[in-house]
Amino acid sequence: MSAAAADSDSGVVRRKDDGIREECEASYGAMDGERGEEDGGQHKQNGVRRAEALTSVWSGKMVILIFILLYLVTLSESIASSMEYNLAPYITSSFQHHGLLVISGIVVVVVAGVCNLAVAKLIDIWGRAQGFAVMFCIALAGLLLTTTSQNVQMYAAGDTLHWIGSRGFNYIIDIMLVDMTSLRNYLITVGVKGTPTLASTFAGPPLAQVFITRSSWRWGLAAGMLAFVVFSMPIGVVLYLSTQKAITQGIYPKRERQRTAWQSMKFYIVEFDVVGMLCILFGWTLLLLPFSLVNTAPQGWKTGYIIASIVLGIVLLAAFAIWERFFAAVSYFPWNYLKDRTILCANLVYFFMFLSIQTWDTYYSSYLQVVHFLDVTASGYVVNTFSLSAAFFGPFIGLLVRYTGDYKYISLAGIPFGILGTALLIKFRTPDSSVGLLVMCQIMQGLYTEIWSLTARLAIMAAVGHQQVAVALAIFGLFGSIGSGIGRAIAGAIWTNTLPRKLEHYLPDDAKGREGDIYNDITLQLSFPRGSPERNAIIAAYSDVQRTFVIIGVCFMPVLLLCLLMWKNVNVKKLEALQGKQVKRNVT
Repeated sequence: MSAAAADSDSGVVRRKDDGIREECEASYGAMDGERGEEDGGQHKQNGVRRAEALTSVWSGKMVILIFILLYLVTLSESIASSMEYNLAPYITSSFQHHGLLVISGIVVVVVAGVCNLAVAKLIDIWGRAQGFAVMFCIALAGLLLTTTSQNVQMYAAGDTLHWIGSRGFNYIIDIMLVDMTSLRNYLITVGVKGTPTLASTFAGPPLAQVFITRSSWRWGLAAGMLAFVVFSMPIGVVLYLSTQKAITQGIYPKRERQRTAWQSMKFYIVEFDVVGMLCILFGWTLLLLPFSLVNTAPQGWKTGYIIASIVLGIVLLAAFAIWERFFAAVSYFPWNYLKDRTILCANLVYFFMFLSIQTWDTYYSSYLQVVHFLDVTASGYVVNTFSLSAAFFGPFIGLLVRYTGDYKYISLAGIPFGILGTALLIKFRTPDSSVGLLVMCQIMQGLYTEIWSLTARLAIMAAVGHQQVAVALAIFGLFGSIGSGIGRAIAGAIWTNTLPRKLEHYLPDDAKGREGDIYNDITLQLSFPRGSPERNAIIAAYSDVQRTFVIIGVCFMPVLLLCLLMWKNVNVKKLEALQGKQVKRNVT
């Protein structure tokens, strides 16, 4: 079906501007037919139709109320996450497994990223409100497990559940913003949604410090759980009432109830592509974990389970590609979209950005406390300067896109900050450098990551229709999660294989043999006074490892910049004029 026919079928009125038509079709002419056919000619899934039904019953005041409630949920979650990040080294150390910090992190980011693909299918099939409720329950279950954990395995399981729910929760909020806003206004709402980081940067670290010194990390997690419940319930109530109103008006699609239990199970197995999801989930997890486990393996890389894990991971990832390409009845994402260079390269920018960041950021809080003698609060402030910078600049980036319509030129403006913010780490991440210089790098890093993450997201959204946007953004998030997982795996491999040897090399003779205990416990590392031979040895070991981290992180930047330059330049203002508004409601 042609783009013109699709627009005719969907009732969209185009502007009669041949110049705009030629410019936009030059960039996305091949995809116009697919987008129109998808949104205008093909049947939308119930979840998408339900989302459109909900937005149609919302008044202007209701939209404002929902934005406020979503903002409060994000604010509470941001503060709790900041506090939990600063508590994490002490939680793992309480179980004598400080080095396990990166291992649990790898599982969390990979599983959460993969599960968002299932969440995308869930909200497209069932609806946004239903997905919101499911993710709330999963996040709450994870928080209960972490708060009551009695060993590191229980904590890791709870942390994984919490992040699946939390990431899915925030992802659904992003999709709800898509439902409520037009394409060129979307980045403004996303930028505003990110501003709670301005509060969490200053609230999270001191809260963690208070619970560490005056109570326990368990009470800290319990407080975060209580805030999550209190601020999430109102939006759940609003979504429920809106659903009932849409049902009363007869515009809410009803659930298919003619299937048997067996037919329903087969339907959801196919729709959620369970085979593909399990292949990619276990594939990435099995491939990445050995890099952090090899140091404890009896024969290192020659250990049987290390080799088996890597081989099985590669086999499962290959099986995923084959399954998705040739056998999946319902694949996660249309392969023809992945062939588009802008979509592919936007995902790769997100991948390499997080790959670079996580390589040098994973143990940054511990480094600041051990090497620069900062307490939990101060180190948290330095670490969170990255997020603070991103949150501050986010709304302004959204405004630039709204008034210019050009996302590629704005993305190119981030290149100098990306190069300087990353390369200067090699010089400044040393014991004798000022903390102020580290903060300067964090500010530049926050700016370029916010520019690239927002513009990459918009580049993908400009290439797909409303039906596909949930899955498109889930794929986008998956690329970031895999990049984070690989970055953490690299950092974990270097940390577990290098730090104990460095400690053994630098520790004084009377401390020889204690490197294992020191490596596993940050509280023991901090117990040695400033200027003592043991503390100096620990600082030297940390410095050597951190230098390796940042050099590897810098090496990924050229590939990232190449992917950035490959984007097509599409003006979203003109694209909207050609294609019509993405959704009915336009929030400015």
